[in-house]
Amino acid sequence: MPTSLQGIAKKAAHDKSYRFRNLFGMLTVAYVLSGWPLLNKRAASGGDRISARAYGERLHDHVTSLVERVKTKCYRAKLVRRHYIPKGNGALRPLGIPATEDKRLQTAVVRILEAIYEQDFLASSYGYRKKIGARDAVRDLTRHLQFGPYGYVVEADIKGYFDHIDHERLRDMLQERRDDRPFLGLIRKWLKAGVLDTDGQVLHPVTGLPQGGTVSPVLANLYLHHALDGWFAEVVQPHCDGQALLCRYADDCVCAFQYKRDAERFYRVLGKRLEKYGLELAPEKTHLLRFSRYQQDVKNRFDFLGFTFFWGTDRTGKDRLQRRTARPRLKKALRNFTAWIKQARNQRLPELMNELNSKLRGYYNYYGVHGNSSSLAEFYYHAERLLYKWLNRRSQKASYTWQGFKDLLKQFAIARPRITEPARSRPVMT
Repeated sequence: MPTSLQGIAKKAAHDKSYRFRNLFGMLTVAYVLSGWPLLNKRAASGGDRISARAYGERLHDHVTSLVERVKTKCYRAKLVRRHYIPKGNGALRPLGIPATEDKRLQTAVVRILEAIYEQDFLASSYGYRKKIGARDAVRDLTRHLQFGPYGYVVEADIKGYFDHIDHERLRDMLQERRDDRPFLGLIRKWLKAGVLDTDGQVLHPVTGLPQGGTVSPVLANLYLHHALDGWFAEVVQPHCDGQALLCRYADDCVCAFQYKRDAERFYRVLGKRLEKYGLELAPEKTHLLRFSRYQQDVKNRFDFLGFTFFWGTDRTGKDRLQRRTARPRLKKALRNFTAWIKQARNQRLPELMNELNSKLRGYYNYYGVHGNSSSLAEFYYHAERLLYKWLNRRSQKASYTWQGFKDLLKQFAIARPRITEPARSRPVMT
């Protein structure tokens, strides 16, 4: 982190009410260039159709021109290209892909925002933060539910979160830590940037953030920090008769309570609280359930970040919180694997097997938690048979017998299912 960002972070941590000035002045050519390595060079291009590689061929000239336009107030945000990807329920998720030039400037701004707000964000927030991820949220939530006094869980999901963020409320939140109109003006340009849809129509959003934009994650976290995290810590927890905790990753959250009356009261007011910020709960994904080792029932389970949480017993017969790969996630992973092998089966075997190993290791690195061996084995079982099927369709004649296929996997040292979660996890959230 540059010295200037270290100073901002130190000041933000020391004085929670301090309003920063002249952040706009930090956007120099040298500073913007220093963030170039952080940009994903393989990311899709935006509305200008200029790739990061092409932009980088004359990087210094491009950045110099960009900073000059920013300083002279001639900079205009380009159209955000919309792209749709399938969701697990058959619907499509809209992504917004900014132009490479806008990504470059957004990356510079995000580093400043993170230096400030990482000092404000609570430990219950895990999404889109450095050195904290979904596996950390799963691990910490597991330890709290396993060893804490909690008996009730409220699982909540916000409907179309990124599309309903109120721009004016977000501006007010930003002004609490900033007294810098030009800097806030840049963020406003990105919020109001037109969206180029797949049919060529240009949309002008009045609410929401482009899901996929470089600056969107930190702004989305800031919005829920005010709407949910801070309210839970300052209002909900002090008014509970027992213990209560919040674990949030982006717009997915799980709240646990010691007593039923606290859980029911929170469940009743949560929707009203979010309505104040223009947000709405997804009713099909928001539930209050009894979740206790003393009342184990097949219905008393919930899904969070790709895992199903439920109570069971371990090999010694002791009550133990169990985690399994959620069935929708397992089916989606196998659908993605099928689509990949159908497309990649004609690659040279060393390249194909190297890519296969990369995919398997990535799957194990996320889902390889203690107690999930059976789900890992199920994924590998189906993936192995899909691979055998499509390799034998590389030509009109079958290429491998089953024994020959097994020898092939051994030759290329294909990764077998394994638990990747360390025995000793990081400290729990406070």
